[in-house]
Amino acid sequence: MTYQTVNPYTNETVVTYPFATDAELESAIAQGHELYERFKTQPIAERGELLHNVAAKLREQADELARICTVDMGKLVGESAGEVELCAIIADWFADHGEDLLKPEAIETIATGEAEVRHHALGVVLMVEPWNFPYYQIMRVFAPNFMVGNPMILKHAANTPTAAKRFCEIVAEAGVPQAALTNLFLDYDHVTKAIADPRVQGVALTGSERGGQAVAEAAGKYLKKTTMELGGMDPFVVLGDANMDDVTDLAWRVRLYNCGQVCTSSKRFIVMDNVYDEFLEKLKENFAKVVPGDPLDPKTTLAPMNTKRAKEKLQGQLDDALANGATLAYQFPEIDSEGQFFRPAILTDIAKDNPAYSKEMFGPIATVYRVHSEDEAVALANDNPYGLGGILFSGDPDHGAEVASRIETGMVFVNNFMASLPELPFGGVKLSGYGREMSHIGQMAFVNEQLIVKAAHPDLTNPAGGLVAI
Repeated sequence: MTYQTVNPYTNETVVTYPFATDAELESAIAQGHELYERFKTQPIAERGELLHNVAAKLREQADELARICTVDMGKLVGESAGEVELCAIIADWFADHGEDLLKPEAIETIATGEAEVRHHALGVVLMVEPWNFPYYQIMRVFAPNFMVGNPMILKHAANTPTAAKRFCEIVAEAGVPQAALTNLFLDYDHVTKAIADPRVQGVALTGSERGGQAVAEAAGKYLKKTTMELGGMDPFVVLGDANMDDVTDLAWRVRLYNCGQVCTSSKRFIVMDNVYDEFLEKLKENFAKVVPGDPLDPKTTLAPMNTKRAKEKLQGQLDDALANGATLAYQFPEIDSEGQFFRPAILTDIAKDNPAYSKEMFGPIATVYRVHSEDEAVALANDNPYGLGGILFSGDPDHGAEVASRIETGMVFVNNFMASLPELPFGGVKLSGYGREMSHIGQMAFVNEQLIVKAAHPDLTNPAGGLVAI
C-alpha cells in the first residue's frame, strides 16, 4: 500500500507521500491526549465557534477542494463541490446544536436525591476512512467529536491522500488546534498500534467488510469502543401504484451517482410486475444518455472509477454474474478513453446461487428483479447479508412507510432519494455494520455517559435499599 494520487482519468501519478513513522504516530497520540486534557476545561461554545470557522473556510476554498477530490478519485467536479458544501453544512449544524445535545439529562428515580447523566469526552479517537467521499467521511466523525472534546487521528484511504492532507490543513487554518485532527499516512501495523494504545479510546471506521473485521478484532482485543459503516446492497423497491415518472427519473441517478461507488447506492431494483417492463426500458434509456469524459468538465455526466484495480474487480464480478446465468439487459457502448471508465450495465434474471445475488458490486451495475407481491418484494429485499439503506416508492406514502418498516436496513427513504444530512442518523445493521454517525445519536458515539446522583444525606429507609451493588 502506497499513499499516492493517481488521476483515474489521465492515469498520471500526481504525487506520492511517505508512510508515517512510529515517532510521528507516538507524537500524534501524545499531543492528542494532551489536548483532550485541555478540552475538559474549555467551554463547548468555544469549540462551536471554531467549527463555524471551519465551515466558512471550507466554503472559501471550495473550488480548490473540489478539484483535489476529483483528481484524487475521479468523481464529477460538481459532485465534489456538493460534497464540500455538505461538509460545511455538517460543521454548522453541530456547531449550532452540539452544546445543547451535550447538556446533562435529568432522570426521574426513586433513589435518594437527584440523578442526571453528564456527557464527557473519552479521549483520542482513531478514524479509518474510505476514498469515495474523502471529505464528507472525515467531517461526519470530526464535527461531533470535536464538539465533545475528543481529539482525532485520521488514517485515510491510500488513493486520496491529497484530499485528506488538504482537508486537515484547512481545519487548522480555521483556528482549530493542530492536535484536534491529525492526518497520518499510516500502514496497517500502525492502525493496530494506535488501537492498542490506552490513550486511544475509540475507532470509527467506514470501509469494507474485511477492513471492519480487522479493526473490530483489534478493538475487541483491547476493549475499545467502535462504530462501523461497511458495505451495502441497498434495495430500491417499486410498488405497483408508484408514480413511475418520479421512479424512472430517480433510479438511474441513484445508481450512477459517484459512478455507483456509494455504500448507500441503490444496487438492487425490486420492481412489481405490472410496472417492471416500463421500469427496465426507462432505466436502459437513461443509462444510455450519460456522457463519459473529463470529470473536471461540467458537461461530463459519467466519471471514471477510482482506480484501475477497482475497475478490474468490477469487470470480474460482471463476468462471474453472466457465467452463472444472469442476463445482460444493457451495457453502454465502448468508451474511447484511457481513463478508468466502466461501461454502465444492467443485469436481470439473477438466480439465488449467482454471486451477483449476494455480493456487493461497487460501481455502475444495476441488478433488476421482478416480483409479484409486496411480501415477495420485502422478502427479496431482506434476503441479503447487508442492511444499510434503501428506497421505496409507493402511491400512498403512509402505506409505503409501513412496507419500508419491514425492510431490514438502518435507513429507508419513501418516495425520495437517500439524503445524508447532519440531523439524520446514518448507519446500518447486519454486515453493514453498527452504530450511527451524525444526528443526536452520532453525537453520543464516543461519549462517557456518566451517571451522577446527588443527595444531601443518604436515606437508609429507601425501599430500593441504596446499599445494593451488583
